[in-house]
Amino acid sequence: MFRADLPTIDYRAPWTQPLEDRIAALTRPAERRVAYLYQAPDTSTFRYRVFNMVQALEGSADVAAAWFTVAEVPRLLPLLDRCDALVVCRVRYADAIGNLLNRARQLRVATVFDCDDLVFDPDYVHLILHTLDQQIFEKAWDTWFAMIGRIAATMRLCDRGIVTNDFLADRLRAAAPGKPVGVVPNFLERTQRDLSLRLYEAKQHSAFARDGRIHVGYFSGTPTHSRDFAIIADALARLMHDDPRIVLRLVGFVQPAGALAEFADRIEHFPLQDHLNLQRLIAGVEFNVAPLQSNDFTNCKSDLKYFEAASVGTLTLASPTHAFRAAISDGVNGWLVPAYDWHAALQAAIGALDVYPAMAARAFAHASAGYSPEAMSGRIRLALFGPPSAAAASPPPLRRTASGPVRPEPMLSESRIE
Repeated sequence: MFRADLPTIDYRAPWTQPLEDRIAALTRPAERRVAYLYQAPDTSTFRYRVFNMVQALEGSADVAAAWFTVAEVPRLLPLLDRCDALVVCRVRYADAIGNLLNRARQLRVATVFDCDDLVFDPDYVHLILHTLDQQIFEKAWDTWFAMIGRIAATMRLCDRGIVTNDFLADRLRAAAPGKPVGVVPNFLERTQRDLSLRLYEAKQHSAFARDGRIHVGYFSGTPTHSRDFAIIADALARLMHDDPRIVLRLVGFVQPAGALAEFADRIEHFPLQDHLNLQRLIAGVEFNVAPLQSNDFTNCKSDLKYFEAASVGTLTLASPTHAFRAAISDGVNGWLVPAYDWHAALQAAIGALDVYPAMAARAFAHASAGYSPEAMSGRIRLALFGPPSAAAASPPPLRRTASGPVRPEPMLSESRIE
């Protein structure tokens, strides 16, 4: 384990802005305004696909942005005539959502469906249930088909989509032929980025000093990764049997069982963490492991487990899914590991500890350059508004005149799914 450390962070969720403050942020003077909609704030999809996006756009003097919850739709409706784009992120269809999107269409406000998972096509429900190791019984079918069907209904009402990687983009195009789809990867928010820099610099300042133990970390954010962890469980048990220096650090819901049970004294188990203290725990381990099953659902996953670790100077061994193959150059800034090769790959990584600082520096530089709000601001604007040249040649339709706002057509009395 690395010796450099920072004390526990006194965490406070950064998305506690009162509604009136968010309305003021959206309506401030700006050339363009974007409203983001999500069910309710949480530490996963909301943070990456809504809060972080708004934060990245806030850095632009010419774009105003704010987020809203489904419960706040009545307050958002009167603001639509000031917006250029409405982004709905994984929102399940309901009457209020249909009315909101219809109003946006009447006002010629661009409607954008944002999604970070393959949860908009009911054809994949069976695969999802098996991948997430969910109990399959009558109620499960009703629950999952209903949820994904409602998300799909919202998706079909939107003009275009934004997703996290090219593989997921292809699945969205297949589900909604003709709908333009842009790609904006996940990235770090500013506080997370700044803390990660401090953690990396502390390790660098200590010359990556270690205490003699070798920590392998598995950081699960939800209780649905048991089949993913099972891919590496036996390899980890063999490694721990052969090398007494190995310590397994688990964060989240995964429970070690089987052959790993005999190494309980060398397993550190932490509860689910906020996204800042999680960075501290990742920074302490030599190796971050990210095993995933190989199927369409997992290939739609983002590379966040790579760049969160890279940003604190921790190296990742990951399954070669679409996003990890795009982010990791094997043996350069991490390792790509087939399902059958985890034991050998972990042994090889441990054997490369002498070149660890150089590899970690490459991973850190890659994450810093490519996964920050500043790096993503332009990609978000492109996905929302198109290329600057196209915008200049064909400006977005104006909804305000010298005499006041353009009056919309009467609102449809019932929502329409197309």
